[in-house]
Amino acid sequence: MEFNHADLFEGLADAIGDRAAVICGDSRLTYAELDAHANRLAHYLADKGVRAGQHVGIHLYNGIEYVAGMLAALKLRAVPVNVNYRYVEAELLYLYQDSDIVALLFDVEFDDRVAAVAPQAPELRHLIAVGGPSKVEGAVPYERALEGRPETRGFPERSGDDVYVIYTGGTTGMPKGVMWRCEDLFFGFGGGNPYGEPRATPEEVIEAAVAAGPMTMMAAAPLMHGAAQMATFITWWMGGTMVYVRKFDAAEVLRAIEREKVLTINVTGDAMARPLADEIATGAYDLSSLLVLSSTGAILTGSVRDRLQELLPGRMILDNFGSSESGYTASAVPGSSPESGQRYQANAASNLTVLDEALEPVKPGSDEIGTVAKSGRIAFGYYKDEDKTSRTFVTDKAGTRWLLTGDMAKVEADGTITIFGRGSVCINTGGEKVFPEEVEAVLKGHPGVFDAVVTGIPDERWGSRVAAVIEPRPGMTPSVEELDAHCREKLSGYKVPRTFAFVEEMVRSPAGKADYRWARETAEAAGG
Repeated sequence: MEFNHADLFEGLADAIGDRAAVICGDSRLTYAELDAHANRLAHYLADKGVRAGQHVGIHLYNGIEYVAGMLAALKLRAVPVNVNYRYVEAELLYLYQDSDIVALLFDVEFDDRVAAVAPQAPELRHLIAVGGPSKVEGAVPYERALEGRPETRGFPERSGDDVYVIYTGGTTGMPKGVMWRCEDLFFGFGGGNPYGEPRATPEEVIEAAVAAGPMTMMAAAPLMHGAAQMATFITWWMGGTMVYVRKFDAAEVLRAIEREKVLTINVTGDAMARPLADEIATGAYDLSSLLVLSSTGAILTGSVRDRLQELLPGRMILDNFGSSESGYTASAVPGSSPESGQRYQANAASNLTVLDEALEPVKPGSDEIGTVAKSGRIAFGYYKDEDKTSRTFVTDKAGTRWLLTGDMAKVEADGTITIFGRGSVCINTGGEKVFPEEVEAVLKGHPGVFDAVVTGIPDERWGSRVAAVIEPRPGMTPSVEELDAHCREKLSGYKVPRTFAFVEEMVRSPAGKADYRWARETAEAAGG
């Protein structure tokens, strides 16, 4: 057995086969049942010629078929590729072509887009339709693909060097395929024990899962986001049951927590936490089983975290820091928030630091701003993008290879890291740097604001000026004057937005990340 995700899952299926592995709505499978299900799909793909190293696209909502698709590809030493289900045809064409997928599992709800794009992807030869009859030419119904296929294994020997790819949607550009060795991915996301020392051997993972006993966790984010995929594996490595809803809906999430007695839930920032808080406030749900709510991939603002803490007294509300390239690296310290300063304590084994332009660590307590960097167990590059790989993964004079995350930060005297925001979306207005996350957090603290995204737009005098796109709370219409006064109470004048654009619904990724490209276009249209 290797530190390989397919190896480890099969070990769990043999050791705790009768435990529930995954639940989505009325569908639930034990470890043994999911293993057999994924084996059948893997045999179909193998019979169609899918081989080690080739890419299998998964263009689905959450469900049993999604996790079976991931496992089936990994069992063959092929590479599952997550496809953003919100993409329109032009974006899908880019992803299908860039990822070189040779097979695709897709939801029939996306028939029109798949039919338009699939013929233009030169490597794509096999289509599997999930959810009913499909109008896409050549698509095989999922049930028919599995029909008659053996539930047994018989796959090639695997390695910790096998590749895992996570396509991560850019906030300012097209998505990129982050490439990991399976062994590095395992250790980068907890090493089988996110609350302590990583497991020393694959066998220890299985032994610990057997000893842990059943526990139920939930990923509220879509599986097309790396955070939900990694939350699934972490849950399995602990011998637990992972719960999903097919599409994010606050009421459905809370009903699932109540029905399945969920212990922990993973969300992605305010985009999920705010509607959950509103729904919790109705008092219609028994959430007595819930002990932990954590956010990964996007930060909770202080106002949202405080409201959740009030609604869920005695529970742990956590913010985790990490990325598709770095893994899980740090946890927020008490009092951390975008409004008051985002401060994190690095995990003991994360090799996280802040580097200056010469790739030297900044001095703690010096107020010097550098770039958050991680060495050790990190991704090894971007698929078909040597330029971005060379700019993001760099080697210092001592020969240490670093991942530059793009987050600007300083190191406090006590060793904690204060993070200001992404350098790529930092706004330079008249020589002053404004990090959008801080301004967004302040705006979301206004009672009339449901969501906010801040960006820079051209300004003849200052080069750029701060602009905000606002989604008001239903039934409320905050004025520009009110928002300006609210911001001036909490921000320096140069950080206060000069332009406001009001929208009925904010455009974000399925994982809740801001779409700064769209926000900039919207703000420019409003700003004239």
